[in-house]
Order: sequence, then structure tokens, then C-alpha cells
Amino acid sequence: MKSFVDYSSNSDFSIHNIPFGVAVFNKEYIGCCTRIGDQVIDLATLYDLGYFEDIEGLNDNVFEAYTINEFIELGKPVTNAVRTKIQALLQEGSALSKDQKTIEEAFYDLDKVKMMMPVHIPNYTDFYSSIEHATNVGKMFRDPENALLPNWKHLPVGYHGRASSIVVSGTDINRPKGQMKPADAEKPVFGPCKQLDFELEMAFIINKNTEMGESISTKDAEDAIFGMVVFNDWSARDIQSWEYVPLGPFLAKNFGSSISPWVVTLEALEPFKTASPVQDPEVLDYLKFEGDKNYDINLEVYIQPENGDQNLISESNYKHMYWNMTQQLAHHTVNGCNVEVGDMYASGTISGSDPKSFGSMLELTWRGQNPISLSNGEERKFIEDNDTVTMKAWAEKDGIRVGFGEVSGKIIPTL
Repeated sequence: MKSFVDYSSNSDFSIHNIPFGVAVFNKEYIGCCTRIGDQVIDLATLYDLGYFEDIEGLNDNVFEAYTINEFIELGKPVTNAVRTKIQALLQEGSALSKDQKTIEEAFYDLDKVKMMMPVHIPNYTDFYSSIEHATNVGKMFRDPENALLPNWKHLPVGYHGRASSIVVSGTDINRPKGQMKPADAEKPVFGPCKQLDFELEMAFIINKNTEMGESISTKDAEDAIFGMVVFNDWSARDIQSWEYVPLGPFLAKNFGSSISPWVVTLEALEPFKTASPVQDPEVLDYLKFEGDKNYDINLEVYIQPENGDQNLISESNYKHMYWNMTQQLAHHTVNGCNVEVGDMYASGTISGSDPKSFGSMLELTWRGQNPISLSNGEERKFIEDNDTVTMKAWAEKDGIRVGFGEVSGKIIPTL
């Protein structure tokens, strides 16, 4: 496929991608959109001008909404047809390529739009599915010889998080405050977090509602997953280490999480599927799956101090995940837990075996023992005020590149 829209060969948003998002156009109105290169396309306008009239099941202009929830709820037969139609419209020689009036009305330069939260998120769950990350944390905080807890290789560990504080890329995050207990203190103290961290994650988004009592199998999970975003699970390590026993993370996590604005469909990621790690011991039947369920997605993390340059501090890959998305969703619903359109499920920190591929400052600096040197001469054990953390994700194979852009967030002082 070759598009009539020019874009660079290393663009995340090639004609093979066709992601979905929500934008403010001309500071005037909000609508659903897609992107190719640095052009953002107003899908509501394309609908009004009749470009989707042949798609069965697309009976209303769902693109006029403030989120993509109404669109993705139509299901894969409709959303896949829309994506395929957009690809056809963007190819050289298409009817749209010759319709200059529509191009002028529906196409916007990237710097002329503001990206919004793409989905309304009713519920959010965070998993803990990287064996390298779980092992690293176990070595730091528990017995190095028995880093993984007994249940870890038998089920995808997770917890229900806070959906209301998930924000879109570019939103500042206030440093959280709370209780902490320093190692040399007899009792806890209160104040701003001193060990603020990021967690490099991906997250998937659900496109359907189920009833209580229903389960989604590993076989059917992909039909229930619309697409993915890059996810930064900001974490207050000193607050977390004091509060997490016995019920897990609470205030250390719910102050803010950041996502990339473009939702990349599973269909766009299909060429980048890869084999999952061997799971030993064998999992229970409801967690078994067939075929390749991991994805070869390159990941990078940068720290940029105020008025400084970006520093690449981590290079990882989503293919390292021990538990894949189909297993996560099957486990989440096996007890009859119902899901809702827009529900978001984060992977947990993604770390590889190489220290340069660790997905958090906790691991990269080994709990602050080995500070990271920045290009301006400063060091970082954890994230400081006015630091900006940026995560990038893309897949590339056989000349095809499909990416997510980036998720970026700046830490500002405690309110």
C-alpha cells in the first residue's frame, strides 16, 4: 500500500497503522480521528460526506462523540471494516485522493489539533506479568533465592486500580504526598514522596460489555480487545513499601497514570505477533492458548530534566511478557467478573533480562544504589520535580512500521 499522503519512512503512523483517537479541531469542536504521518483526519466529517455509507452496521455518526467508546462497541466486524476503508481511502488513486475539498475540510496538520483522552475508562486493572520485573523486585525486597511468590507462575497477578486518575499524554502530574516509614525511623512520617518512579507498561482496551457470571476464554479474548496504548504507571515507591502489606498498592499508584493518545488496533499489530516464553510449570486449562500471543514491540524510556536534553535510559520490548493479554483477560473474568466497553488493563512493568532493558527506576538504579548519569551532569536515583518522562513504542518488520507515538508526563511539585 502506498498513500497519497507523504510521511517519513520512520513514521509510527504509516498506512499500515490507522490508529484511533479523539482531538480538538481548530480549538472549536471535539471528534474522533485517525492519523497518517503528521496528518490528523476528522472521521466525523468523512462520515458526513458519505465516505463510510457502504459499511454495514455503521448507521450513525459515532465519530461525533467525545470518546471512541461508542465506535469500538460496534464490534470487530464494523471497526475492522472502518479501518480497512480508511486504508483504501488513503491510497494513491482513491476517490478521496482526488477530492481536494474534503481533504481541506477533514485533514489537519498535527500541530493544529490537541489530542484528548481517547476512551472513557469505567474500570482499570494493573497486572504484574513480567517475570524479570517480578524477580528483580523479589530480590530487592524479599528472599533473593526465592524471588517469586508461590502463586506467580500459576496465575497472572493483578489488582484493581483507579480509573479516574488516568490522563492523556502531556498532562502534568503532581508529586504525591503520603505516609512513609524510613528504614531508620520508629514510626511513619508524612510528606511528599521522595522515591517517585515510572513504570514502563502497555495496556489493552475492551470493546464489549459482559454480564456478571460470564467469562472470556483465551480463545475469544482477542475479539474482546480493540487495541492498545502505551501506559506509564507512575509509582511512589516509599509510600508503596509502607502501605502495600497486606492488600497491595493504594495511594502509591492512584495519584496518576499516563497513556498515549492513539489506540493502535490488534489488527495493525497482527504482523508483529511472536511466540510467548515457555511457561513452566504448565498452566491450568483455562489459561492455555494456541498460537503466537506476544507482540514484538520496541520500547524506549527517556528522562528530560527542566531546560535539558532527553536522555535515553531504557530500551525494552513487550515480547518479554510471561503472561500475555489473552491469559490476563481470561483470568480476570474466569470468576464471572463482568467487563465494560473502555475497560483498561495494564501489563505491569515490562523488563527484559539486560539491565538496560529494565522498566523502572527502582530496577535501573537498583533501589537508588546505582544512580543514572544525565547528559547535563546531574544524577537520578528516582524522578525529580520538573523532570519529564517520555515513553515510545513501535513495531517494525519487513519494511512495515506501526507505532504508538509517545506518552509523556512532567512531574510538578506537590500541591
